[in-house]
This record gives sequence, structure tokens and C-alpha cells, in this order.
Amino acid sequence: MLDIALKLLNDLTDHSYKAYIVGGFVRDYVLGIESSDIDITTNATPKDVKELFEDSCLPNDDYGSVVVLKKGIRFDITTFREEKDYTNHRKPGMIQYIDDLYPDLLRRDFVINTLCMDDKGEIIDYLGAKEDIQKHIIRTVGDPVQKFIDDSLRILRAIRFATILDFELSDDVVEAIHKTKGYVKELSYTRKKEELDKIFNSPNRDKGIQLLLDFGLDEELEIQHLDKVLGHDIDCSAEVWSMLDYSSKYSFQKSERELIKNLHKVMDLNNRDPVVLYTYGLYVNSCAGKIKGMDIKDITESYTQLAIHSRDEIDMDAETIMNLLKKSPGKYLKDIFDDIEREILYHRLENQKEKISKYIIDHYKG
Repeated sequence: MLDIALKLLNDLTDHSYKAYIVGGFVRDYVLGIESSDIDITTNATPKDVKELFEDSCLPNDDYGSVVVLKKGIRFDITTFREEKDYTNHRKPGMIQYIDDLYPDLLRRDFVINTLCMDDKGEIIDYLGAKEDIQKHIIRTVGDPVQKFIDDSLRILRAIRFATILDFELSDDVVEAIHKTKGYVKELSYTRKKEELDKIFNSPNRDKGIQLLLDFGLDEELEIQHLDKVLGHDIDCSAEVWSMLDYSSKYSFQKSERELIKNLHKVMDLNNRDPVVLYTYGLYVNSCAGKIKGMDIKDITESYTQLAIHSRDEIDMDAETIMNLLKKSPGKYLKDIFDDIEREILYHRLENQKEKISKYIIDHYKG
């Protein structure tokens, strides 16, 4: 991936443009962390980039960024710029393209994200990012209060980086978050959820959640019971959300909504019960079991030992039932299948056509 990125830089520098990989990819490279998110900064304008790369797409000239796809990898190429007059504590009202890398770095959020790499693979560190990485500290580029007022998403990003990288926030960043945390309420729920999901999905989530609580950001984020999440062995953000009360304005993908809904249903049930396991599946019950501190091996073993795992495995069909009872199709068929399914799961009825037929005749004929 780095080879492809350096080739792309060479394509730009060969046409007399300045170009550098910047931000998270270079930071992670120094930390020895794999990263697939590559941002490139250049003095080439979006128009220049689009003319140079035929495979560019999704241009946003106002923002000064163009997406280039190379061998299936997405590269965000952004023109050097200065940003001024932020609106709604989120977006710059004015963007001015410039020709120099240094002032472009000054408009960025955190020092650790200002590392650059040139087309020869050499690291460029104008603002002391390497030292901050060595110290495991997160500082803003410039005054943190102003940075957070300009763009309040940076508050959540600071906590996310502290969580994922296991870094500490500098004293002035901590003080600034306390002063400016109210602006988080003005962020879109989509943006808030994106950052929270990254915190919740981190193996180090407890650190991030504790920071949110320490700053009182749970109130600004309209989330309750964050403290209940601490100390739990959890796999994904949906499991965290299932333990919280939160504003209905947060939106979720269909799969997330389904998992959260099912977790709510099984939390008060026995996650080793055959019918509960059969109805909601191994994954949902394992998630609930972990939250409750159960031994997942026991849940998995109980699931493996189920007499059936789907209705298709029942040794009976609707036509046979209709013939046995001499009836036409009707709602009664579902009721009978529900009944024999339950009896089989509780090992009160063997899953054999003969035995099931006798059960149906004994219980339903006449």
C-alpha cells in the first residue's frame, strides 16, 4: 500500500507539484500500526489533480479534496489551504488555497496528525509530532480552546485518539474540553455516532468511556448509563449501545437495530435455554452472556447440543399434517409446528416422523 501511495506522490512531483502523505497513516507508520487510510496533501488544485488522474472521483472543489482510486485503494488528495471563519463550530466558512505545506499543517487538529512523508519515504516533522508520539501525549496544533470552538468534533476525536492509541490528553487539552464541551451538543448525531462507535469498538473502550464520563460528555451527547458499560467484555459497538439509554435522534443501520432489539429481548432470559438459543441464535445469546458475565463456552455447548437448529430440520411437513388431520391449509399448521418445535427442543419429543405423527394425532385429531 505504501508503495502505491509513494508512486502516486511521484506522479504529482514529476509534474512539478509538491505532495506528501499526511496525518494518520504516517502517525501509524511511526507507531508500527497497520493503516489503510491514506491522505495526501499537495499544492496541486482539485482541477490539476482531476486532469492528472483519470481515475479521480467524487471531487469537492469547495473543500479542496479529490478522491483517487489506485488498485482498489482510496486516496484523499487535498490541496494545501488555510481555513477561516468557522460556522456552527464545525466547518470553515472560507478556504484559501496556498502553496506551502507548513501553514497547511497549522490548520490541522492534533500535533500527532501533522507528520508527513515525502515521495522518497522520508518523514517530515515540523511541529514536534514524533516527540508527542514518544511521550504518548495528545496536544492540539495551537490554542486548544480555539480549536474546539472552531470544530467541536475535535473534542470527540481527541478522546477517540486517546482511547485507540492509549495516549494521554495534555493538561491544556483537558482544560479546554471542560470549557468547550457544550458545543458537542450542536454536532450532527451522525458525526457523534461515528466517533462514539470508534471508541466503543476499541479494545481500550473503558478508557474512552471513562473520559466521556469525567468530562460530563454523556449529558452533552444525550446518553445515559455509560458507567454500566465499564468492565464488560464486549465485542462491538452495538452491544454497548444496547446497554445505554440514548436520544432517539441517533440512527442505526438495520443490522445494528436488529442486534440491539434482540439483545434487549434476551438480557432477562436464560441464555442457555434451548428455546431462547434456538429463537435468537448463538451470537445474540453469546453477546448477552458476555454482558452478564456468563461463561461463553457453556452457551456455545448448549447451542451445539440443540436437537434442531432450524424448522427445516423437523422431520415433518405441512402436507403430512393435513393428511393426518384430514384438514385444509390454515393457521393451525403454524400453531402445530410451534408446538412440536418446542417439544423437540426440550427433548420431550423425538425428531422422528413416526413419533411426531403420533403426537399430532394424540393432541390435535378431533
